[in-house]
Amino acid sequence: MAEDVLAPMVGKILKIKVKPGDAVQEDDEVLVMESMKLETSVHAPCGGVVKEIKVAEGDRVEEDDVLMVIE
Repeated sequence: MAEDVLAPMVGKILKIKVKPGDAVQEDDEVLVMESMKLETSVHAPCGGVVKEIKVAEGDRVEEDDVLMVIE
């Protein structure tokens, strides 16, 4: 069952730390975003394999945008 990783806030994607096919554990840091000059880590909501990354470094996102899919 796939689970979406959602943006916790409006911001900019600074660093993507995984790629499709990577195995992740629940709470692993998968990317870093910036909002109001503060860096925020985004963590995997579940364990699994990264199926798809829907953003690129430098992209601006809105709260609750889908950033990646973990299966």
